[in-house]
Amino acid sequence: MGKIILASSSPRRRFLLEKAGYKFEIIPSPYEEDHTVTDFSYDFIEGLASGKATAVVPLVKEPSVIIGADTVVVLDNKILGKPKDKTDAFNMLRSLSNKTHIVVTGIAVVNSVTGEVKKAASTSHVTFEDLTDEQINYYIENFKPLDKAGSYGIQEMPDGYIKSYTGSLDNIIGLDVELVGKLLEN
Repeated sequence: MGKIILASSSPRRRFLLEKAGYKFEIIPSPYEEDHTVTDFSYDFIEGLASGKATAVVPLVKEPSVIIGADTVVVLDNKILGKPKDKTDAFNMLRSLSNKTHIVVTGIAVVNSVTGEVKKAASTSHVTFEDLTDEQINYYIENFKPLDKAGSYGIQEMPDGYIKSYTGSLDNIIGLDVELVGKLLEN
């Protein structure tokens, strides 16, 4: 299989891979994401993951498999990316309040020698409680929503914010390591 490389500087993805026992190197991807797309599709999110992984191929010096990933929060088939500022974060969290949305992570594994690309996506459902403005402002002031899709990280949400979720918690955090394992095996 060769060396495993994570094409991401995300501390959450690094943590999840380490927790799953993977030994890997990190080479952040130089891939430029298209932030103008707002309508969700699996092809789009898997394409972003593939683009990130493929952009790292020229940077590796020995046979490797490169993992690229991209996570989006989707409400009413619209992608909620990373917020531009605190006001944007507030508006996103307000829109998620008392609703169920999906979190989708596209994952791509690229063989640096053959160029073979394997892609898949993991989908989880998250339902927020009916949040007050005070709860939203507390979260924005005490956590770091500006670097997270949808303005939140489920792993740091205080009690009383999330009503329920289904699917992979690792996916919601940023990388479904079970799915990564399946892509690496095949």
